[in-house]
Amino acid sequence: MPTIHLRQTTNLTPEQYIAGLTDFGPGRANLFPNSADEYLTVHQQSRTEADVTEGSGGVWERLHYNWSDPNHVVLTTTDSNIWGGRSGHEYTFTRHVDGTTDIDVEVVREGKNLKGRLLGFVLRTLGRSVLEKAFVNSVRAIEARNGVAQPLAA
Repeated sequence: MPTIHLRQTTNLTPEQYIAGLTDFGPGRANLFPNSADEYLTVHQQSRTEADVTEGSGGVWERLHYNWSDPNHVVLTTTDSNIWGGRSGHEYTFTRHVDGTTDIDVEVVREGKNLKGRLLGFVLRTLGRSVLEKAFVNSVRAIEARNGVAQPLAA
C-alpha cells in the first residue's frame, strides 16, 4: 500500500489553502487537475465537512472531507472504482512566525482491484514525482488566486 509524504512551504495561511481545497465549484480542475468538472458531485456539504465524488481520466473516488480542525484536514475515501482500504489524504498545517506555512500531505493509496493495485505500484515506483508536481501546482494556483507571493527559496 503506497503512502506518499509531501511537503510545501507557502505564504498562504492554512485557512486560505483550506478554502481552495474545499472549493467544489466549477473550475476546480484549475486548482486540482485530478478533479475534472464532469466527475465532480457534491453529495452533502456543511461548514466543516463534505461528501464529494471527484476524479479524472477514468479514476474516481468518493471522499469524506473533514476540515473541523484548522490545522489538520482529513479526506477519507469512502468509495472508488480502484481505491479502497485506508486510502485518502491528510493535510497538516504548521504556521511559522515569519508568516509562512508548511503543508504536509500524506497520501495513502490501497488498490481494491487489479487496476488499483497496478496504479498503486506505479505510484510507489514512479508516481511520487507526479503527485508532488500536482501538489506544488495546487499550492501555486491557490497562491495566485489569493494574490499571495511565493516564499523565497532558502
